[in-house]
Amino acid sequence: MVSPLTEADLDVARPFARSVDDVAAQLRTDAGGLTADDAAARLAVAGRNLLPEPARTPAWLRFLGHFNDTLIYILLGAAAIKAIMADWLDFWVIMAVAIINAVIGFLQEGRAEKALAGIRGMLSSDAQARRDGRWATIAAADLVPGDVVRLAPGDKVPADVRLIETHQLRIEEAALTGESVPSSKATSPVAEDAGVGDRASMAFSGTIVSAGQGRGIVTATGASTEIGRIQTLVGEAGSLQTPLTKQLAQFGKVLTLVILGMAVLMMLIGRFVHRMPVGELVSATIGFAVAAIPEGLPALVTITLAIGVQQMARRNAITRKLPAVEALGSVTTVCSDKTGTLTRNEMTVRRLITPVGRYSAAGLGYDPDGAITPEGGDGPAGGGDAGTAQAGALGGDVRALLAVADLCNDAHIVRAEDGSGWTLVGEPTEGALKVVAMKGGVRPESRPRRIGVVPFDSANKFMATLNESADGARAILVKGAPDRLLDRSLTQRGTAGSEPLDRVFWESAIDELSGEGLRVLAAARTPTRSDRLDIDDLVDLEFLGLWGILDPPRPEAITAIADCHRAGIRVKMITGDHAGTALAISREMGLASGDDVHVLTGAELEAMSQEQLKAVARDVDVYARTSPEHKIRIVRALQAHGEVVAMTGDGVNDAPALTRADVGVAMGIKGTEATKEAAEIVLADDNFATIRSAIREGRRIYDNLRKSVVFLLPTNGAQSLVILVAIVFGLTLPLTPVQVLWVNMVTAVTLSLALAYEPAEKGIMDRPPRAAGGTLINARELGFVLIVSLLIGGATLAVFWLATAGGAPVEVARTQAVAMLALGQLAYLLNCRFLGRSSFTVDVLRGNPVVWWSAAALIALQLVYTYVPFMNGLFGSSPLSVTGWIAPVVLSVVIFVAVEGLKALRRRTA
Repeated sequence: MVSPLTEADLDVARPFARSVDDVAAQLRTDAGGLTADDAAARLAVAGRNLLPEPARTPAWLRFLGHFNDTLIYILLGAAAIKAIMADWLDFWVIMAVAIINAVIGFLQEGRAEKALAGIRGMLSSDAQARRDGRWATIAAADLVPGDVVRLAPGDKVPADVRLIETHQLRIEEAALTGESVPSSKATSPVAEDAGVGDRASMAFSGTIVSAGQGRGIVTATGASTEIGRIQTLVGEAGSLQTPLTKQLAQFGKVLTLVILGMAVLMMLIGRFVHRMPVGELVSATIGFAVAAIPEGLPALVTITLAIGVQQMARRNAITRKLPAVEALGSVTTVCSDKTGTLTRNEMTVRRLITPVGRYSAAGLGYDPDGAITPEGGDGPAGGGDAGTAQAGALGGDVRALLAVADLCNDAHIVRAEDGSGWTLVGEPTEGALKVVAMKGGVRPESRPRRIGVVPFDSANKFMATLNESADGARAILVKGAPDRLLDRSLTQRGTAGSEPLDRVFWESAIDELSGEGLRVLAAARTPTRSDRLDIDDLVDLEFLGLWGILDPPRPEAITAIADCHRAGIRVKMITGDHAGTALAISREMGLASGDDVHVLTGAELEAMSQEQLKAVARDVDVYARTSPEHKIRIVRALQAHGEVVAMTGDGVNDAPALTRADVGVAMGIKGTEATKEAAEIVLADDNFATIRSAIREGRRIYDNLRKSVVFLLPTNGAQSLVILVAIVFGLTLPLTPVQVLWVNMVTAVTLSLALAYEPAEKGIMDRPPRAAGGTLINARELGFVLIVSLLIGGATLAVFWLATAGGAPVEVARTQAVAMLALGQLAYLLNCRFLGRSSFTVDVLRGNPVVWWSAAALIALQLVYTYVPFMNGLFGSSPLSVTGWIAPVVLSVVIFVAVEGLKALRRRTA
């Protein structure tokens, strides 16, 4: 009796390095597949072929998380005391403030998740598996180790598969390895230390079959696949607090200690110096605490960041987590994947070499608009739509090379229905050859008829076609690996026709193109009999030349990198591609220059300790042939130097590093599910230039946050000063706790919000990133806030005392005091629009229409507060006569002028 399979039996170690028979023997399977009963038993052991769902925080916990703020704790404590004292009006006003803050943040998180939900999806939904001796379509989630599956072009590989049969099988693995060229697959084992990109005997879950067919044995499913292993790394990578969250937490703690210390001091003075009744003293102390707490700050930060989210969404950057908006503005290093982010992921022929000359091909991607120009020459050898007219100007050497590019090719370049661009149907490398043929003037109407074909095979490394021209002449055209074609060639096509093959010349040319990071393909041909129907005995070929192919950089990414460098931000390329290709692209993009640029490869990195990597991490700009573990190590090494790191990527292999980075940026179009889950920012257009725009937006948001905080704090400072003076000197309170809350909230949701819409200051991307750490506002700004608090607080006390001295009831005097605070803040808002320059300019009246809408809203609310009976009863306010507004208005103008004088003094002493 055969013992049942255990979990250990289904866990095949290094199947890529073992023979097919060994793998089949361990899994107790063969090419005939499994029975349905056997598959069901294995499913019970291995589990469903699904990636574990990421842990979701319940909605109620996410809502409560918005109360997790030191300043809110004090507010909730004040509300609790009011409830104990049965002062329910004050209790509900305080609670309303805290709840409104939480609701704003909670709703914004939900919007970001909904925006992201439309661009998700990774794993295959079904698979072709052999069950009970026949092929059947089953749900991919039901695959088990030991299943035999077959793969065809366009399929997503449904699990990790040890290949047992291949026919020209090539698989697009960019999402997993970062390589832009499909990997050729075979059945032979590979070395045990082979990296993921070199495991030719395996097909990995989530990758896409681009050509050929194959069959294989499932060796891993679900979390045990390569994708599942990377997702586990994501969970273990750990995430960091953003600079803003650190600064707000530090600011809140310091402010809490100051407020509590002052409150205790007030209670002692009130009780033991002025013998105030306990109830009155507690109420006054709560009034002071409420006055001193900038309870509008959490709402202000949330709203400002939410506005930034909307602004960034218009620039194709979807934000999943609010603090990431500002964190981008503090980034000092951007680590970027290459394929599809810095480059177009559209292979392009850049250079052509024939026995007669060297040529450059202009243009990018699959757009056939471009010229083929002799290197060192003046005129084009063909180009784009003009190529048809100029085809006669092409030398015979180039025409012969382009004929092979066009005819020995199964790809098609198709114009989009709306005429907006060109798309490829087929393999990227063949697409590049088809496009360069179109640039040289080759058109379908002049194309010879294909008689036969030998498809590309990873063993032979070439493709051949038999073609017949209109006059009945036939020729065999061959393209493939240069060394394989040179071995089969006897002659080359020279200026005067066929001439002996110069192998030394070609080997030198191959080294030249490879040294530039280009992928090199060769072309050859041989005429044949007009009655020949087969393609065999490919010997004594005539060698035609070479193509140098590259995945070209995005032009806008080159500009964006230059802008990042100007802004003091380093950009580093971390890719799974080969070192030569990575270096060539980095030079074109301006990442690296000179001849002594050092590329750190995955193998070299593997041999380093973390301390050794830390020593060189800041100086290396190009990392090649990296694995997911390497990327995390690089990010950690940079963070050890205090760098704020943004990591970009689209493949599942990037997800762990995106989680670890300060800001993870995923590609929305080509990005995988795991990558988007790990990221804080998702780019809807997969464009590195969008990152530059997002960084600029992040800097603008941080500037506006600081302006808003510098604006908001004097409100609290002035109010707490008013209450402090009253308690210390035993005077009547000029403001009640609910009036304090009214002023705080009405200014926070009107005036403070206006500064969130301030446009970016001039030269915002010409300055270096702000230093890591530090406080939200520096010592100079804190001194500035204190002086403004004295100005506004002093004006408020003066208005209150003038009113009471004139015999006005205390309710009227307090209403005037509230008006003074509100109008004083309005005047101060104009000061804060330009903290670094004078506001005595017409610019203060334009550029931000929200300022005037906010001012109108503030005045309207203040009129409601003053004249609506319901509000009079709720807040203890009283209607004012026209003369009651004179002192607040005049003193507001005085405050504006005084603050401008203070700003001028600061500029002179800066």
